[in-house]
Amino acid sequence: MSKNDLNDLEGVESELNLFDLSNPDIKLFNLVDSELIRLSGSKILFYKYSPSKEHDDVYEEEQVKSIARTPITVFGHYDPKMIEENLGKFGLVQESDQVFTFNKEYITRRIGRVPIAGDILEPQFQKIKFKIFEVQEDGFESYGIYHLICTAKILRGSENIIDDKRDSDRTGNVENV
Repeated sequence: MSKNDLNDLEGVESELNLFDLSNPDIKLFNLVDSELIRLSGSKILFYKYSPSKEHDDVYEEEQVKSIARTPITVFGHYDPKMIEENLGKFGLVQESDQVFTFNKEYITRRIGRVPIAGDILEPQFQKIKFKIFEVQEDGFESYGIYHLICTAKILRGSENIIDDKRDSDRTGNVENV
């Protein structure tokens, strides 16, 4: 290739321009990212939390939490960690937070909304339930890829399971935890 051939390329627009935000091809990287997470990620059971109006302002939580009984299967990335329980001044302290990564468009499409604090995740091979306490968005705006980073703690015990008809979408029954 000569120097003149390279100069001719500078004035030519490519049909596939992934850095032009007004171009529909910007979604290509997001679709590829979503598919990569689905193929290489882990199967996770997602239990939707249904917030109610019985919020305790003192403790910043609800006494009875409504959780979908039927999970939605999603795919995401996480790094399984060994459960650590250290002895502190006031007894056993659990310090093993788990971080889950989802493609934002994929997870929103699968569960019908963005994950929120209170949702419960159960990695299929670990059989341990985690309760989300923080959700952050991570994005590569010039590529059109957005991830949701969900930080969760191990869910300790669940109380009585009571049917609740508030969640009538595809998640099935709701339990109070």
